[in-house]
Amino acid sequence: MRKILVTSALPYANGSIHLGHLVEYIQTDIWVRFQKMQGNLVYYICADDTHGTPIMLMAEQENITPEILVKNIHIEHAKDFEDFHVNFDNFYSTNSSENKELSENIYRALVKNNKIFEKEIEQFYDTDKKMFLPDRFIKGECPKCRAKDQYGDSCESCGATYNPTDLNNPYSVLTGLSPVKKKTKHYFFKLSECSNFLSKWTKLDTLQKEARNKLDEWFKAGLSDWDISRDAPYFGFEIPDAPGKFFYVWLDAPIGYMASFKNFADNNKLSFDDFWKNNSDTELVHFIGKDILYFHALFWPATLEYSGYRKPTKIYAHGFLTVNGEKMSKSRGTFITARSYLDNIKNPNLLRYYYASKLNDSMEDIDLNLQDFSAKVNSDLVGKFINIPSRTSGFISKYFENKLVPIENIEDKKARDLILGIINIKDLVLEHYESRFFSKLIKLLMTQVESLNEFISQKEPWVLAKKEGQHKVNSDLHQICSTCLHAFRLVSIFITPVIPELTSKIALFFNESPYKSFSDIETEANEINKYEHLMQRLDLKDIEAMIVTKK
Repeated sequence: MRKILVTSALPYANGSIHLGHLVEYIQTDIWVRFQKMQGNLVYYICADDTHGTPIMLMAEQENITPEILVKNIHIEHAKDFEDFHVNFDNFYSTNSSENKELSENIYRALVKNNKIFEKEIEQFYDTDKKMFLPDRFIKGECPKCRAKDQYGDSCESCGATYNPTDLNNPYSVLTGLSPVKKKTKHYFFKLSECSNFLSKWTKLDTLQKEARNKLDEWFKAGLSDWDISRDAPYFGFEIPDAPGKFFYVWLDAPIGYMASFKNFADNNKLSFDDFWKNNSDTELVHFIGKDILYFHALFWPATLEYSGYRKPTKIYAHGFLTVNGEKMSKSRGTFITARSYLDNIKNPNLLRYYYASKLNDSMEDIDLNLQDFSAKVNSDLVGKFINIPSRTSGFISKYFENKLVPIENIEDKKARDLILGIINIKDLVLEHYESRFFSKLIKLLMTQVESLNEFISQKEPWVLAKKEGQHKVNSDLHQICSTCLHAFRLVSIFITPVIPELTSKIALFFNESPYKSFSDIETEANEINKYEHLMQRLDLKDIEAMIVTKK
C-alpha cells in the first residue's frame, strides 16, 4: 500500500473559481480517487492562498477587513469545489496559526543555514497611497517593444521580462500617478547558491520532460536570488525580528500545503513528520499549472532542502484552458465561473468527463470548445453510455423480476467475450490513470461502450420481446440484457474516478453501495432496481445562458 500526500495549487482568495481553475482540481481529484480505489492511503490537501497586496486592496474597496474577505471567499470556494465533487481531505487557509508558525520556523532555519541576506533595493512607490507597488500594480511602456499599458514584470505583446523600474512612462494602477523610486531594505533567499543541488534534484524523474527542458533554460540563464520580503502595508505574516517587513506571499503560500496537512494531521491523530520529514515510505505529489513551475521546481525544493524538510516525489504540471480556441475573455463571455456553469448547466459530471477526455500527461493547453463539449457529452454519456441500461433494463424488470442471469450461466460466446474483454482491460485502465493519460482512458472505455451498443443493435432485444411464450426466446432475451447490464456495470466501476456522482446512481440501480474499489469488478450484481432516468441531454440553450450570464 502506497502512502501519498497530494496537493493542488492554492486558489488565490481574491476572486471566484472559474473553469480554467477546474482543469487542475478535476485532474487531481480523478487521480486521487483512482489511488484510493487502488487501496492506497491518500490524503488530498489544499487551501486558499490568502495573503498579498491584492487581497489587502480588495478588502479596502469593499470596506471590510482582509480576514473577513478571505473568510467569505473561502466559503464560496469550498462550495464550488464540493459541487464539482472535488473531494479534498482538508481545504484550509494560508492565513492560519499553523502556517504562521511553520513559515517562521522555516525562515529561521534558512537564516541559520546562511541562505538569507539583506540588501537595499530601489522600488516604485505611490506617494498618494503611501505604499511600495508590487509588479502587477505598475504599468507603462515596454522597454523592448514600446507597447503601452504593460505590467511591471513582463510584456504581453512581445513576451519580454524586466524589472518594474525598466518601464518607460510608468504609472500606478491604483492612482494613475507616476510613482517615484524609493530605496528600501529587503530580504533575499540565496537561490543562486542552490544551482548544484537543484540541477541534480530536477533530474531525479520528479518532473515531466517538458518541465526539465524548461528548467535547463533557467539554469543556463543563471538563477537569481529571490526577494522574499515586502514592505508594510501588507496583508501577511511579519518577518521575525524585522518590523514592517512581511513574507512575500510566494514564501508562505507553498508552506500552506504543510500547514493544511498539519491541521488535518492534528485533527486526525496522524504524524506530520511521516509525510514532511521521515519520507522513506511516503510520497508527496504536487499538481500545478505550468505558469507556476518556477516557484514549485526551484524556490520550493530549495526552501525545503535548506530548512530540513523532504522534497516532492513528483510535480505534475498541466497546461492552460482555452475556450473556443482563445484565451478566456469576459468581453467574449467565455470567462466562465464554476457557479455560472452550475447555475445553468447544473451537471458537473459533464465537465469532469469532457476535461478527462482532453487531459494527458503533458503540459499542453486544452480547449473547451462549447459546441464540441455539447456534442461529445451528449454522444458519449447519453447516446452511448446511459443508452445501455435505457435500452435493456426495462425487459429485465418486465419479464424477469429484475433478476440478472449470472455471468457464468451466459451461454453465448460473443456475450461472454464482451464481458471478459472489459475485465481484461483492467491493467491498461489502471496504467492510464496512474500516468494521468485520461484521454486514452476515456477512449478505451468508450470503445467498450460502443461494442456493447453494437451488440444490442445486432441482437435486437425489442424484437425478441415481442415473441413471448417461447422458452428459448425468453432465455435469449434474459441473457442478452443481462450481458449488457453486467458489462455496463464493469465500465461504470472503471470510470468512477471521472464521474463519481453518476456512478453512485448506477451503483444504486444495481442495488449496491457506491463503488470504492476496482476489486468490485471481481463481484457481480444479481438484480437491478427499476430504471430511472440517469442523465439528461445537454441543451445548447443552457450553454448560451451560461455565457450570457458572464457578459
